[in-house]
Amino acid sequence: MPKAELHVHIEGTLEPELMFTVAERNKISLPYKSVEEASKAYNFKNLQSFLDIYYRSTHVLLKEQDFYEITWNYLKKASSQNIRHTEMFFDPQAHTSRGIQFETVFMGILNAMKEGAKNLGISSKLIMCFQRCMSVESAMETLLLSLPYKEWIIGVGLDSSEAGYPPRIFASVFDRARKEGFLTVAHAGEEGPPEYIWQALNELKVVRVDHGIACVKDLQLVHKMKTEKIPLTICPLSNVKLHIFDSLADHNLKQLLDMGLQITINSDDPAYFGGYLNENFLAIQDILHLNHNDIYQLAKNSFQATFLTAKEKAKLLKELDNFTLKQKHTITEKIS
Repeated sequence: MPKAELHVHIEGTLEPELMFTVAERNKISLPYKSVEEASKAYNFKNLQSFLDIYYRSTHVLLKEQDFYEITWNYLKKASSQNIRHTEMFFDPQAHTSRGIQFETVFMGILNAMKEGAKNLGISSKLIMCFQRCMSVESAMETLLLSLPYKEWIIGVGLDSSEAGYPPRIFASVFDRARKEGFLTVAHAGEEGPPEYIWQALNELKVVRVDHGIACVKDLQLVHKMKTEKIPLTICPLSNVKLHIFDSLADHNLKQLLDMGLQITINSDDPAYFGGYLNENFLAIQDILHLNHNDIYQLAKNSFQATFLTAKEKAKLLKELDNFTLKQKHTITEKIS
């Protein structure tokens, strides 16, 4: 099924195998003796315990080639799952804080994006995230570093540890980002309360909310998001892996879908959470008993929620409708 992915951290696609390859090439020692040991370590208690391992793993990334390889590997995987368009997050502060130049990070990712468009036929856009656990001054400095490259960066976002870091802290940075022409999104309402979503909407002026699953606790917020058609980028396997929900059967995405919210399905950090986009779709379809109409709506939402032009969206939506029609004909032929 053709679809888009709107919530994936490129650093979160660093598979253990590639981590070991890059570490060896850059002569960096890892706290794991093998790929298998690294995989077993991906057993998280909460968001922070994940982030501790996540940022430790990024330390192997030093050169432009490293950032090219993680991006290219993700785009190949995405293409194999018929993801037609992706909007990827990257975390420059995780690298510039280690002395890596912004240009090194950015050019590695950009070159892979260009190759993906040319050789895989997958379109992509880039969203630069600020780490909310770092200072406002660091975020502003990062924003200024990005300005020479804003032709290729569609928007800015807010990620990392949510609890205790309300979005309004970064209002001044987001104000400047909008003045520079960036679109704005933010992680809100994953571990944090509905109030964080309100702040993201009202004070950061975001046009898309990443996660946002806590919105169901505030019906006025649900009404606003439904009325204004504000998309949510939901990551089911991630939410379970980080113990936001005890199990996938407890996830509220079907409730959100039935409420008429524009929710999309995404993989977040697939190297750590046990599945890319197709695995997320298959899991929710099975466990939450989603029907064909539900799955179609989720794919449709993914295209409508992109930062593509109206013409580009229409082309992808037509591709989805043609696919769906073909599937219906195939099913009818099998029945008859």
